[in-house]
Amino acid sequence: MITALTIIQIIFGILLILAVLLQQKGSGLGAGFGGNGSGVILTKRGADLFLHRATIVLSVLFFGTGFIMLFL
Repeated sequence: MITALTIIQIIFGILLILAVLLQQKGSGLGAGFGGNGSGVILTKRGADLFLHRATIVLSVLFFGTGFIMLFL
């Protein structure tokens, strides 16, 4: 059981790192792939919204598995 939870937590950790690194502060996802970033949009749309929500879900899952492993 501990081994399975450890593997799951490692997977969640790697996915969380990727989700955070894909987000660009201020310029949005377009700047990471060569966009000029001059058109500032104040709302999250498309891939930015997906990455934002994925980061929240992955962080809750990561800390949840860590909390479960604490009591095993």
